[in-house]
Parts: sequence; C-alpha cells; structure tokens
Amino acid sequence: MSKVFVLDTDKRPLNPIHSAQARQLLRNKKAAIYRRFPFTILLKESRPDSPVSPLRLKLDPGAKTTGIALVNDTTREVVFAAELKHRGFAIRDALTSRRQLRRGRRARKTRYRQPRFLNRTRPKGWLAPSLQSRVENIKTWVERLRKLAPIATISQELVRFDMQLMRNPEIQGKEYQQGTLAGYETREYLLEKWGRQCAYCGAGDVPLQIEHIHPRAKGGSNSIRNLTLSCEKCNTKKGTKDIKEFLKKDPSKLQKILAQAKRPLADAAAVNTTRWTLFRTLKETGLPIETGSGGLTKFNRNQQALPKTHWLDAACVGKSTPFLKIKGIKPLLITANGHGTRQMAGTDKFGFPTRHRSNKQIHYGFSTGDIVKAMVINGKKVGEYLGRVLCRATGSFDIATNAGRISGISHKYCSAIHKKDGYSYAF
Repeated sequence: MSKVFVLDTDKRPLNPIHSAQARQLLRNKKAAIYRRFPFTILLKESRPDSPVSPLRLKLDPGAKTTGIALVNDTTREVVFAAELKHRGFAIRDALTSRRQLRRGRRARKTRYRQPRFLNRTRPKGWLAPSLQSRVENIKTWVERLRKLAPIATISQELVRFDMQLMRNPEIQGKEYQQGTLAGYETREYLLEKWGRQCAYCGAGDVPLQIEHIHPRAKGGSNSIRNLTLSCEKCNTKKGTKDIKEFLKKDPSKLQKILAQAKRPLADAAAVNTTRWTLFRTLKETGLPIETGSGGLTKFNRNQQALPKTHWLDAACVGKSTPFLKIKGIKPLLITANGHGTRQMAGTDKFGFPTRHRSNKQIHYGFSTGDIVKAMVINGKKVGEYLGRVLCRATGSFDIATNAGRISGISHKYCSAIHKKDGYSYAF
C-alpha cells in the first residue's frame, strides 16, 4: 500500500515507511503528524546519518488530470501515487463570464470600468490563464513532494504523441517505422482523435482497424492525416475505393471525415501547448529529467498488463520504467479549487452588484476551505463530522462531508486537521 512520508526533526526527508510503522511511532510518541495530505510524520529526533534511497518522480501531464507517481528504481516499488485534477476549464468559464458582463455594461452605457489598453502587452512565453494554471499546479506539487521525499530524478511525458514520426513515418528509418512502438503511437492517437468508433458507420465497442482515407493503391500516404479507424465490415466494403467514391451518396459524412482528418486533437493540443513551459519549469529544480512520449507510456503499461489510469500512466513514463510493484496502492485524488475570489461584490445576470462581503476571511481561527473534524456532543446534530468547512462571522459553520452538507455546527466543536491550501483531497 502507499507508504507514509517521514521527516526527521530537521525536516530532512527520509525513506517512506509502511503505515503500520508510522502508527507504531505515533503510538510511542516518537513522532507527530506533520501533514494529513499527503500523510507525513515528523520524527522527534535528528537522523543525519540515516541512509536514504533516491526516488524518481514521474509525471503524466493531461489536459484535465495529471498523473503523479513516486517510484523506487532499485526496488521497483511505487511508493506514492496521486491524480491531480486541474481547474483550467473553470478558469476559462470565469473569464468568459466576466468578459460578457463587462461587454453588456458597456453596450448599455451603465456603470462599468473603462477598458485599459496599456496593459494588453503579453510577455514572451505567455500562456492563457487556463493553461498556465496546469503548469502552476504541477509545479506546486513537485515542490511539495521534494520537501517530503528524497527525489533525485524526474520523468515527464513530454509529448502525448510523436507527431513528427507519424507525419513522416520514415524519419528514423524503416525499422523504426515498422516497430512495435510506432504502432502504439499511431493507434493511440487515432483512438483519441476519432472517438474510439468507426469513422464510417459510428460503431463503438467493436474491434477497430487502421484504415487509409485515400487508399495506398491509388497513391495515398502513411501520414497520420491520411489514417482513420473503421470496423472490419466498413473496411472490407470500402476496399481500395477512394473515399469520395465510397461516400458519394453521403456528402455530409464525407465532408465531416475530411475535416476531422485535418483537425488537430484538442486535448493533445492543450498538453502540447504547455509541455515546453512545464519542461523548463522542471529544469529549474536542478534535477536530471527523463522524457518520453505517450506511445512509449502505453507500450510500457501494456507490457506489464496494467489497467489504464492516470497514476499508472505516470508510473510507466519513460524508458527507465522497471517491472512495477503496485500491490495495495491507493492514489490520492487531488482537485484544484483555487483560493477563492478577490471580488468584493457579487453581481446579478445584468452585471449589477447584489451583495458585498467582508474583508475578514478568518473567523474563530478557521477559514472557509479548511478540512475540519467536528465532535458534536449535544443537540440535534450529535455525532462526528469530517469535511471542508464554510465559515460565518456568527460562529455557526457548515461542513461539507461525503454524505452531504451539515449546517449549523458551532465553531466550538471544530478542530482543524488540514488548513486550506487551494486543493481538496479524497482516496
């Protein structure tokens, strides 16, 4: 199972230990809880001479979710795993809403902030906020894990697909073109691009074959832009016919397929846009970085017959991947929620202010978003509650638990177990 991070009294990362050992140290009062997520203990003694095994941090960046894994290359053991859910689309929607409100107010000539044209310049390497947030989330967790574990190297999936290889299959010679890995690159890309269904009849959950849109027999190439997926029935029916001849009775489908063939993959585009920014960010850590492609990740995962999950994809990134030991691993599910808003007044659908909030963010030592444990000993809500807290100046809090929101819990019954850090956690 996932191991527990250990720090000595000088906050030096030691080898992660089994949870049973951690419980014994806590029972014997030789250690104290340092962090809840990820669970970390702090020893009450310094251990400068304790030997430490270096770990490899593996990252599988995604448009919506990034896989994270810590692997011990010597023992082949996955020490820690997590899946980090980004909030890029939430940021995009918030910016769109703000833009629409402002434009509406300007069109009606009502109260609004004048546009400031002098702040429209963008620095070199600028990314849209929805994309930059993905890079910042990963950077945050790389820095956190480096403080908790002896990380010596990083492996990053730099490209989702080897686009250069697929556009020009002979770029590294005929042997590489016909190799197993090149097939994984192509098939995985086509499955994502064509929605895992037949391009001609739309059949899903059936064996799919790679098919040439313009047949090789009539001069078609092996370029990725000339490939699609079809079921065996459609592939046999099309044979060596040109697609224009095959779909002459269905011109709308013909145009749709030809347009889709030219269109880049949306999620892959988001990952490719941020990949070099993330790579440069990781290089600033000073650690050696290994890179690999998505096709190689899938090849490594299939060689070990592992299911497809984000954290297992991360564990399989790069050529250094050993035969992994993953027994009992439960990934930590991390969701980026942000730190709230600085907006002092809410607005209605017309953009007029509806409510104003106080500058005070902390009430009775708690802040909205803290993870708390409430032990209610009397009243209608007797029981134990664990979840994120919503604070009020009155001292009557709400707690969002797995079973739902519990309202009207007094601050006197609450104790913080994890302060707000912009993320929520689950297993």
